[in-house]
Amino acid sequence: MKFIIAGFFLLVFGSVKAQLTGIVYGSDTKSKESVIGAKLFFLHARSGAITDNDGKFSLEMPAELPDSLVVSAMGYRPDTLVITKKDRFTALEITLFSDLLLDEVVIQARQDGHAVSRLNPLLVEQINSHELRKAACCNLSESFETNASVDVNITDAVTGAKRIQMMGLDGVYTQIQFENIPALRGLESAFGLNSIPGTWINSMQITKGAGNAVNGYESMAGLINIEFKKPREMERLYLNGYANRFGRYEFNADAGHILNDKWSTGWFVHASANTQEFDHNDDGFRDLPTGNLLTAMNRWKYQGEKFESVFGVRAYLEDKTGGQLGATRSNMSERYGTFLNQGSVEAFAKTGFLFKQPYRSLGVIYNYKQQFLDFDLSTNSFAGREKRGYVNLLYDDIIGSTIHKYKVGASFVYDDISQKLGQLLAERVELTPGVYGEYTYSGVRLTAVAGARFDYDNLFGSQFSPRVHAKYILTENTDLRVTAGRGWRVPNFIVDNLSLLTTSRSWVVAQTLQPEIAYNAGASIVQRFKMFGHPSSLTLDYFHTDFQQQLLVDRDLIVNAIVFRNLEGRSFSNSIQAEWQVEPVRDLVFRFAYKLLDVRAEYGGELQQKVMVPRHRGFANVAYQTRNKKWEFDLTGNIIGQSRLPVSQLPGGTLTTKNTSDTYALLNAQITYIHKRFSIYLGGENLTNYKQKNAIIDAQNPFGPTFDATRIWGPIMGANVYVGFRFELKRLNSQK
Repeated sequence: MKFIIAGFFLLVFGSVKAQLTGIVYGSDTKSKESVIGAKLFFLHARSGAITDNDGKFSLEMPAELPDSLVVSAMGYRPDTLVITKKDRFTALEITLFSDLLLDEVVIQARQDGHAVSRLNPLLVEQINSHELRKAACCNLSESFETNASVDVNITDAVTGAKRIQMMGLDGVYTQIQFENIPALRGLESAFGLNSIPGTWINSMQITKGAGNAVNGYESMAGLINIEFKKPREMERLYLNGYANRFGRYEFNADAGHILNDKWSTGWFVHASANTQEFDHNDDGFRDLPTGNLLTAMNRWKYQGEKFESVFGVRAYLEDKTGGQLGATRSNMSERYGTFLNQGSVEAFAKTGFLFKQPYRSLGVIYNYKQQFLDFDLSTNSFAGREKRGYVNLLYDDIIGSTIHKYKVGASFVYDDISQKLGQLLAERVELTPGVYGEYTYSGVRLTAVAGARFDYDNLFGSQFSPRVHAKYILTENTDLRVTAGRGWRVPNFIVDNLSLLTTSRSWVVAQTLQPEIAYNAGASIVQRFKMFGHPSSLTLDYFHTDFQQQLLVDRDLIVNAIVFRNLEGRSFSNSIQAEWQVEPVRDLVFRFAYKLLDVRAEYGGELQQKVMVPRHRGFANVAYQTRNKKWEFDLTGNIIGQSRLPVSQLPGGTLTTKNTSDTYALLNAQITYIHKRFSIYLGGENLTNYKQKNAIIDAQNPFGPTFDATRIWGPIMGANVYVGFRFELKRLNSQK
């Protein structure tokens, strides 16, 4: 698909605007004086101002009133005022109270754990820590269990590895970041989801379609940004323990410390272990690998008057053993086994320079990471090493007023990666400098973003990636969004497909591999309304991804081989999703979703659906919290439709005749009891006890020519029951 990005014609409604004027005072128990440098901005109009040396301010009145005016200043508690037309001729006197004063009145409000951002011109789902606690949420791969947009699939029946999918496309086409720093790419794409504990996550933003130009060039199907807990806001101490019936144990400890007005730090530790061998389907193979994972992070924050910085280090080490029962490295020639050993260490930093103008900023992001991955099988071995560096410089400002904003910046990516599979060696040093720019128009109804980035890859040359997004407010409760953009990435064909080593099929690889390039376009509409006297919403979205270049993994061309080849015909994805949220009674929330995935390419010489991608998926979530906030109940169900399976060879030389998976249902539930600082949770996964039959072809002869553990489309474990606890020592208000 090729398209032309249209320009935007903006209307100017008048040059004379009514002004809102006033003064901001600060008050404690002893004195009251004007506040210099207090920030004021209208919540919907997005215009702002800053107080002068006398504490006075003047800013344009919004075209549509009423609007909320947010006032904040360092050392004082922020406040919000509702501004109406009558305030046009009134000089306001606003008093902010010191944040050292004790609360006299505590007002509690419930924030939805899952919601679509109203302000963002892109379709962005906001997920906070309350939503994440609805599931066991032991690592990132399990953080999407109550989300309909992101699917998590098991890649094979031996290693236990999981991959995400968005719009039916593999997770490598979704850009994953932690606080706008690229993550889980390169060697981490195979088994990296387990390395990020769910308890570290404060919130996530899931963006559908090509992201902003600022975020990089690799966003092709979507973007997931992970926000970790912030040192100044996190608990003084947080403990979490978990155990399930399959012998999995986890422990998490987080602690935040405020050293003074400028410095704060946070410590994070996670340890987990799978200790027991289980074989519920009696095929002689472990249903889950055994092993251990240890990961830790330390982050710091400095908040000065003209400069702020966040920096830290993160590292993890993991080893896992899968395969036949009793398989070890010492007997791997007799018993089929898989042995994973991986780890990484990284340093990251984000610095920001503060200006008097609240709308102007300059920031720099740095990241350096070293990663190793050794994956040995009884029939093959893989060794990977990677060094990765990333720098991003961003300047943000306005043109005349906050209606017109712009961002410009430059980035640089350094990637030194080595992959060795048996006698096959793939090495490259990739240097990718880039520049980008983005303009944002924020009108009363229309918000539009037009941006582009130009990157030069030392191996593949110049790449131009335009992006455009727009949101139009049809009514007070109806938002319409459209988006379009281009993305590209360099495939790592070995590590991206490590799970396909758990088969006797040989690999056939094209001599020259090209970068993958895709265009993505989509539209969505969000309708909010009242039902049963409570808020309700309906979200409809459609996205189309069209690949111009792609590395196809063709399992249909040759029955006993996997062919890696450059795209020669068509490859595209169509995704349609509808999601409805309703609260029939207070604190009882239902969410229902349906998704249609049409993901096709030319496999085996004909245009057909990609294997292992269900065409239809259904989702339902029910959450209830008692009035006294002591009990929480969560129930999540998924219906997974049929997917196409590759034709495989059976023992004796015949071919499989059943090449479509079954439709099945999954049910998860959790009950949480909260008592002051402690909470205890009890939950179950796959409570329907559904298990795929014959997940491994020729499991009795894993060294034979027809062994295949990659034809997996459903769970191989039965019902799981888990129990856990949480302890939170919250921060006192006086220490914030």
